[in-house]
Amino acid sequence: MARKKKFSKLHIAIFSTICFVLGAVIGFLSSVVLSLPDSYKIPGKVTGSKSALVSAGSMNSEFINNSSLSIHFLELGNKYAGDCTYIKVGDIDILVDSGSKVDSIPYITSYVDSYCTDKTLDFVIVTHAHEDHYAGFSTHESGESIFDHYSNQDTGTKINTVITFSKHNKSNSHKMFSNFMREIGELKLEGVKVHNVLDCFNSNKTGVDDGTPKRNYVLGQDEEGNDIILQFLYHKFYEEHAETENDYSVVFQIVQGEKKYLFTGDLEKEGEESLVEDERNKNTLTHVEVYKAGHHGSKTSSSDKLMYAIQPKIVVVTCVAGSSEYTSKNANQFPTQEFVDNVSIYTDNIYVTSLCVDYEASKFESFNGTIAICSSGDDADDKTTVLSTNHQVVLRESEWFKTNRTLPKDAVIDEEDNVAA
Repeated sequence: MARKKKFSKLHIAIFSTICFVLGAVIGFLSSVVLSLPDSYKIPGKVTGSKSALVSAGSMNSEFINNSSLSIHFLELGNKYAGDCTYIKVGDIDILVDSGSKVDSIPYITSYVDSYCTDKTLDFVIVTHAHEDHYAGFSTHESGESIFDHYSNQDTGTKINTVITFSKHNKSNSHKMFSNFMREIGELKLEGVKVHNVLDCFNSNKTGVDDGTPKRNYVLGQDEEGNDIILQFLYHKFYEEHAETENDYSVVFQIVQGEKKYLFTGDLEKEGEESLVEDERNKNTLTHVEVYKAGHHGSKTSSSDKLMYAIQPKIVVVTCVAGSSEYTSKNANQFPTQEFVDNVSIYTDNIYVTSLCVDYEASKFESFNGTIAICSSGDDADDKTTVLSTNHQVVLRESEWFKTNRTLPKDAVIDEEDNVAA
């Protein structure tokens, strides 16, 4: 039998000291555990710490609920660029992407739950396989993803149809992509219909969702009797290899009579050129009421060719303005100077979700905040309404812009037709 090791008084003293220190640290950490209040909505001012989460929101929910169409561009509760858009047409609810990080999930679900009263997401669209767009769909098996939250028999939530990118450059060894594929597989087993965007476009069908892929899904009607349609557009990278994951982005628009609302994900210049030039988009890709700025206002998107084709009236940039997340060069931080140059010649109505205060210290706040765009018709008297949880100052009038960006000499100046209600 081996002899038991004896401990000296010195050993015992050291051990006791270590235990005391560990106990103090654990006690401190347990005292600062942060949790989300049950009633949480995106606040009008986010400071980058979950301890700052409070119930807030200056938007008129009654007005939104009474609109035939509302499109919500969400703040995501952290310092990172990301995308998540919620679209509501009557009882039809659509969620597009779920960035920027996994910790954005409670921000997204809390906001969407406040409007999705029937607990059913009729469509979920996943534009491409970059974390800042699909993190919320790709959690670890033990975590609750957006898919888990909205496809749960115990809570009565349901997802009807998921539409994804048709190509990607990810390998199955990529952890987040592997998680995404597992989640998609689980949805299929539960009876959720999953289509890729190429199948939707190639079907060339128009109609309500009956479980089959369609190019044009009829979502409902506005007050003037116009059909409101979810319409998928074509570009070559649905079928061809792209060097960047961004160029695989799903492109679609919401069509409401003569009004169109365009979403291009993170599609870059070559993809945008294909979008404009492809004959199959002829007569569908025209001037738009709202354009969700491609790739967070990057210099690689919102190219001259696309801007000339769509000439947007309102542009929303989902980013943390002035963040050094991707570059320290000021002109290339979202929204970039090149983006401003390309877009400002068509509209002065540019809105931005968040503003960076100090990236290294994780300090940020709302720019316009979560932005909701509402419309009930498309006649001349029915202007599109822009609401936000913070102020409604357009980009060019902000202090950040005046310090960090310049207007091109041919920028739109107070053009009445381009001023939203």
